[in-house]
Amino acid sequence: MAFGKGHHLHLIDGSAFIFRAYHALPPLTRKSDGLPVGAVSGFCNMLQRYVEGNTGGDVTHVAVIFDKGSHTFRNDLYDQYKANRDAMPEDLRPQIPLTRDATRAFNIACEEMEGFEADDIIATLARQAREAGGRCTIISSDKDLMQLVGDGVVMMDAMKGNKVIDRDGVEEKFGVGPERVVDVQALAGDSVDNVPGAPGIGIKTAALLINEYGDLETLLDRAEEIKQPKRRQTLIEKREQIELSKKLVTLDDQMELAFSLDDLEVRDPDPDVLLEFLASMEFRTIVRRISEKLEVEPPVIEDTPAASQEGEDASEQPSFDEARYEWVKDEDALKAWIDKIYARGYVAVDTETTALNEMRADLVGVSLCVEAGEACYVPLAHKGGAADDLFGDDALAEGQMDFEAALAILKPMLEDDSILKIFQNAKYDAKIFARNGIMAAPIDDTMLMSYAMNAGLHNHGMDGLSERYLGHNPIEIKSLLGTGKSAITFDRVAVEDAVKYAAEDADITLRLWQVFKPQLHRKGVTTVYETLERPLVPVLARMEMSGIKVDRDTLSRMSNAFSQKMAALEDELYALAGEKFNVGSPAQVGDILFDKMGLEGGKKGKTGKYSTGADVLEDLATEHELPARVLDWRQLSKLKSTYTDALQTHINTETGRVHTSYAITGANTGRLASTDPNLQNIPIRTEEGRRIREAFVAEDGKVLVALDYSQIELRILAHIADIPALKQAFAEGHDIHAMTASEMFDVPLDEMTSEIRRQAKAINFGVIYGISGFGLARNLRIPRAEAQGFIDRYFERFPGIRTYMDDTVAFAKEHKRVETLFGRQIHTPEISAKGPGAGFAKRAAINAPIQGTAADVIRRAMVRMDDAIAHLPAKMLLQVHDELVFEVDKNAADDLIGVAKDVMENAADPAVKFDVPLVVDAGIGDTWAEAH
Repeated sequence: MAFGKGHHLHLIDGSAFIFRAYHALPPLTRKSDGLPVGAVSGFCNMLQRYVEGNTGGDVTHVAVIFDKGSHTFRNDLYDQYKANRDAMPEDLRPQIPLTRDATRAFNIACEEMEGFEADDIIATLARQAREAGGRCTIISSDKDLMQLVGDGVVMMDAMKGNKVIDRDGVEEKFGVGPERVVDVQALAGDSVDNVPGAPGIGIKTAALLINEYGDLETLLDRAEEIKQPKRRQTLIEKREQIELSKKLVTLDDQMELAFSLDDLEVRDPDPDVLLEFLASMEFRTIVRRISEKLEVEPPVIEDTPAASQEGEDASEQPSFDEARYEWVKDEDALKAWIDKIYARGYVAVDTETTALNEMRADLVGVSLCVEAGEACYVPLAHKGGAADDLFGDDALAEGQMDFEAALAILKPMLEDDSILKIFQNAKYDAKIFARNGIMAAPIDDTMLMSYAMNAGLHNHGMDGLSERYLGHNPIEIKSLLGTGKSAITFDRVAVEDAVKYAAEDADITLRLWQVFKPQLHRKGVTTVYETLERPLVPVLARMEMSGIKVDRDTLSRMSNAFSQKMAALEDELYALAGEKFNVGSPAQVGDILFDKMGLEGGKKGKTGKYSTGADVLEDLATEHELPARVLDWRQLSKLKSTYTDALQTHINTETGRVHTSYAITGANTGRLASTDPNLQNIPIRTEEGRRIREAFVAEDGKVLVALDYSQIELRILAHIADIPALKQAFAEGHDIHAMTASEMFDVPLDEMTSEIRRQAKAINFGVIYGISGFGLARNLRIPRAEAQGFIDRYFERFPGIRTYMDDTVAFAKEHKRVETLFGRQIHTPEISAKGPGAGFAKRAAINAPIQGTAADVIRRAMVRMDDAIAHLPAKMLLQVHDELVFEVDKNAADDLIGVAKDVMENAADPAVKFDVPLVVDAGIGDTWAEAH
């Protein structure tokens, strides 16, 4: 029957499936001859999931569309089209034709055409389906295909839980409807495909322009009307380039195809053909799975000497089936799992608790998994009644072991050196177990494996990793707990529901480990993971559990003092403004600055209110007093709310101490982040900010010791960029900021003023972060021209820094990543972007090797520290960027400083030999402020 009304066409973007499979899975070779087949295996699994997910649905026609060859009509239009794309990996090349064979084996139409991209074939078929009165779903997330959406055509992202992208989704992505996507793309260009576009115009600006002028042609015809000179000049001078770009991004939906829609009818696979192909690839797991579904005898795959078995289990995994998860109810069942674990030698473990804060959470249950698809949950503390039970039933639910008895069985295994315990975010579970008397070790951590390989590419939470690398959307926790005020805790979840959720977590963790473990070596980050990430987990867990004492009375007094200072500042502001206003209201501050005082630079947002963010006020503060005072008021307000008030709520009632939680994956560069409370962001530039540290105190009979790397990032810059003047100054122990000031401003050292030194210090640190004239002007509250002059002079005096910056950006553009001296990789996917984000991406790439190397140094020191100070009555409590804080008996403080200083100053050895010495400053005090 001819394709028409009521028919539904699915078009699968074949290249997206292939590259997803190749990059997401470890390498796999066919055992009989060593042929690379990892991408083929992943591709087959994705096709199988697609077939299973759409069996019995309304799909009537389907095809997988591939690219054929690399030269298309677009290369004839523009010879640089896609010229900057990396060459296809050698081990992927032989797999490409096999993916076509796989598609045909599944009895799905497989189409490609010489001289045209897959996108053009998809465009033509989508148009034909629409015109015939049917519907079309394009299975891809490729932004280039979004121009096709509308009138019965949608897209579906199979990698994100089959998320549908309709007209609203396109508008969310591009800021315009599908019919104007090509206009926006023509302006914004595309660094991936090397489409030139209009220099300096990104997606957001392009969308604004197209929405204002209606379409690209009108915009170009009326370019003279554009108010911004640079933008106007670009649109006029680059018109031909922009029009060419539109031709490059516009899909050809008028192709003459050698087949018709009717040829794409859905067909059931022939079991013999499909299984024969899969068997020839030697994919044992998927052969077994499909044979079971089709209820046929699986073909025999001969066992041959393994050319490489790496990653087989990871890429050929069974489907997720909650019916196979076991509810462990008694000792015999748990001991049977312990036997399985010892037979295997490793186990994925996950804990379920009542809260996210490990120091306040109670253990509710433990899940275990030793083989993909087979997992169990050991419930321990689920309550029988629901949270809103009229009688508040706190009795334990049926079918649970005695809490202590279960932990007694688990403890020897969790502490056994011969069993590897695999976690996702091991630090959380380690602390939960530690608070229950179990020291889980040794460990692996899938979150940290992902971080070591993929920092800068995506987040490392389990749900996201499962979607990305396993193609599976886990059960959402909010489906069990609810949200908002009516949310319950996990101990109130019915056990049968908890089993499915908790066991799935352990199952996912094991599968992620099977995917990631072999990839560490392939991606060259095994050393980073083994020396900088994994060993840090127990170190941080101990620090967090120790916590630090905070004096509530001191905080309370500070809060009152800040309130008084804020009131005094408010009086100053009223005098400057000539009237009273609400300083805490951004809208009223905007009205005073831009309407009443008539200052320039006022911009209104969508709400019609002036923007008065820190960047706006910092710019104004270089010229005016009132915005500078508003910034001071806001700083005090933040100190009061975030620290002197909020810190009091973080004091643990059981310990009397504050227990921050460190996020190892908190920053792409390797720097730690801290939460609940955030101790990394206590401001130290202002006197008030520094005073916050007075509230952190030592216990009676003890003191706090702070050890801080002196100017470590400048020292690393001097080494990496090979700056002789800086290296010499550090080697001879000079005041580096005074030396820089002397070099830049031709002021002899003996005539140096604190103001000149302060400016040099701001420039020294600013340059590391790629600061602009705008940024330095804000920091020093001086005019931009003067600030830019400082920066220009800096680069004249230290030309090696400019060379380092240019070389680093060039490396990042070529490799899409930068590296620290210790091998940490920080990916830079936006490095070739255009528009406002371009400058940020470059600055981040320049700074990452420096900041990341500094972060690696202090990590190495922390990993070695516990053993080094084990003989002393001391504990390491805090890490704040380049500083470590310890609590130690008063009579052992000097001994601690000697040992800890030695560890920190030699932390880079033997991996890296710096040309400049690392110097650590030490301080002792009853409070952190005194020690710092």
